[in-house]
Amino acid sequence: MRIVVTGASGFLGRLLAGALSQAGVFAGVPISRLVLVDRVASPGEPWADDDRVETLPGDLVERLDAVFAEPVDVLFHLAAAVSAECEADFDLGMRTNVDATRAVLEAARAQSAAGGPVTRVVFASSLAVYGSPPELPLPPVVSETTLPVPRSSYGTQKLMCEQLIADCTRRGFVDGRVARLMTVAVRPGKPNAAASGFLSGIIREPLAGLSAICPVHPDLRVALASPRRTVEGILRVAEAERGTGPGHLNGPLPVNLPALTTSVGEMLTTLRQVAGNAAADRVTIAPDPSIEAIVGSWPADFDHRRAAALGLKPDDSFLSVLRDYLADHPDAVTAATD
Repeated sequence: MRIVVTGASGFLGRLLAGALSQAGVFAGVPISRLVLVDRVASPGEPWADDDRVETLPGDLVERLDAVFAEPVDVLFHLAAAVSAECEADFDLGMRTNVDATRAVLEAARAQSAAGGPVTRVVFASSLAVYGSPPELPLPPVVSETTLPVPRSSYGTQKLMCEQLIADCTRRGFVDGRVARLMTVAVRPGKPNAAASGFLSGIIREPLAGLSAICPVHPDLRVALASPRRTVEGILRVAEAERGTGPGHLNGPLPVNLPALTTSVGEMLTTLRQVAGNAAADRVTIAPDPSIEAIVGSWPADFDHRRAAALGLKPDDSFLSVLRDYLADHPDAVTAATD
């Protein structure tokens, strides 16, 4: 089985590639080749000595001939421009998110039309496809049957890609799978340009002895998932058989991955509980209307039944999320913890 991961040098891309390399199988079938595509290579990763792994640095669209030079059985499409980037630069978002996704689907379609396998395309979408305009407010609890009305260019682009994948699946060009990701926290490393990036920053930076700005009011409620749960969810949606009943990918796309619903204030309280006052006091509340407008439009409460049928569940608490981060990234923590 030949598997491709786009956006493989990004945070989730690296985690997913590592999980696939370590497992060595996908849906019970041995992985013969794992192709990692990104603008830059990611040296020094755990799979560096795995002779099944091939890296293809460069622009995704320009490397599609190389990606599909041999049959692609499964393609995890994680490459994307993030929310604040797309809001600041409409053309960047359209090019990176929509045009590149269409190019991937066209390449997969050409493969199947030529007698090759129907590629299983697994797309990382986002809860940003939902919004709550005054004329069409969200229900108290959101499910896959809730009408998506995005309130950002990023959410709109993700929804456009979802619909393209759904139609290509309907027509038999690909076997499309859409996993709508919650905000992933806590992310290690440097801040990114995502509007929701502060949800990691207000934890990550204080633990590293640095100050952080919280650009929203503490009472804002958010839907989170740890990196561990997110990768688990992407893989489960990818491996699920189509059909009916528990454990199958039932009906139409997509699947909302399960969310832990919490508030920013509860996150900061947990930081204080675990790392002490010195760390928590490094966070300054300074609301930014532009950030609040984007993140505040996203739902916080989700119906998890579809994900639960696939065996997925949300994180137990933000305390467990924080403890996972401390266990996984001890070198990133310099502040004293209790």
